[in-house]
Amino acid sequence: MSALHAVPTDTFGIQQPVAATQGPKYVREDSAATDSDGSIEQIREEVEYEEGDAQDKEDVDESVKEDMRKLEDTFPGISDRFRLLNRIGEGTFSTVYKAEDLLYDHYENDWDTFQGNHTDSWTDQPSKRRRVEGDNGRSIPVKRRKPRFVALKKIYVTSSPHRIQNELELLHDLRGCRSVCPLITAFRYQDQVVAVLPFFPHTDFRIQYRTFLVADMRHYFRSLFTALHSVHKHNILHRDIKPTNFLYNPDLREGVLVDFGLAEREGSEYTGTCLTHCSPTTLSAGYPKNDSRPSRRANRAGTRGFRAPEVLFKCTSQTTKIDMWSAGVILLTLLGRRFPFFNSADDVDAMIEMASIFGTRRMKAAAAMHGQIFETNIPTIGEKGYSWEKLVKWASCVEELTESEKQATRLLAGLMELDPYKRLSAKEALQHEFFTDPIDHDVEWGGDPDDSADTGEEDEDKDDGEADEVAMI
Repeated sequence: MSALHAVPTDTFGIQQPVAATQGPKYVREDSAATDSDGSIEQIREEVEYEEGDAQDKEDVDESVKEDMRKLEDTFPGISDRFRLLNRIGEGTFSTVYKAEDLLYDHYENDWDTFQGNHTDSWTDQPSKRRRVEGDNGRSIPVKRRKPRFVALKKIYVTSSPHRIQNELELLHDLRGCRSVCPLITAFRYQDQVVAVLPFFPHTDFRIQYRTFLVADMRHYFRSLFTALHSVHKHNILHRDIKPTNFLYNPDLREGVLVDFGLAEREGSEYTGTCLTHCSPTTLSAGYPKNDSRPSRRANRAGTRGFRAPEVLFKCTSQTTKIDMWSAGVILLTLLGRRFPFFNSADDVDAMIEMASIFGTRRMKAAAAMHGQIFETNIPTIGEKGYSWEKLVKWASCVEELTESEKQATRLLAGLMELDPYKRLSAKEALQHEFFTDPIDHDVEWGGDPDDSADTGEEDEDKDDGEADEVAMI
């Protein structure tokens, strides 16, 4: 974990203490989450906490409780600052827990942009106040503060120090960007790293894709594209845009982009010059079938079903446009009312799924742009492909689209463009007629969440986010 020492201390010192007596919120040495002056115990005594109240509201499995106890036991001092409540996410490189920030009121929390926007549906019911007996025998209510929640991201020790440092640095650079999850602080103890992030109440995408009207989609994607515009303006590729990484609150009509574990800067080691320079005008003839030259290596990080065609074709010069393709897949999922929409087992199956939509002619042209050859002898895959409008009608089982759905489908065509040079950027997407001149012609879809057997991203593929360089001839 020595790579973390190369980062300046103030890089992660985002949460500023109100009082000068507070110890550092970010600890880089092996001192864990403890204050040097022992002020944590003093602070905790100043405020009456409702022990167990927040946790009682969580339906926590015994295995999760054991997991949380293990984290508290192996990371000294973390339980003095946070009360772990539940495990809310688990991935290839990290586990995320919901926790109560016990010292919230003793820091300047300028990262908490939602603290003044919480609606009643997201706040817990007021708990019963504890009363103590005063000197005159009368009972006096004890002042209790409202619990404030954060998300603790425990990064696995199997992650490389470079990957951990990269994620924390990118989050620090993106602080203040609207709709992007800010980094509050981070702790390290020996080889363990825990990042502290805001907890954002949101609804499950498996509910959203069945119930969203086009107007709801407009709010969703305005927030998502706003986040992507900020990220891309910093020349950062998120590389893993998918519903579970964009936490959307329909009441606030805002969402937050999370999980930058696979993100990288444009022009990093994985994004060098493409072998064919990805020229949209000069198409390469591709490689021979029996090529004796060394295999091509390129970054294929991402989640199956959301990877852009240039990722599948092993382009070595991937740009921020790969995130826009993934956003297009989310829009296609919402319009087609099918989740997951693409369900391929590997990259080859993923290209076949694309070919069934775009046709072999366009797929061959797209492959040639990246120095590859696309061939298939599957008879059901035609040469021309289908229009997005026809595909959405088939997927959603409707005879005709509304005018607002047709407008959304025109945006979809700009996002899911095989040629990354013609694909819309986040800024261009926000200037699309879908946002600037919206058509209000919504009809409720008849889908019932209980009627579908879809499980969404139940099995997120173990290679989800795999950032290895994978060879392909």
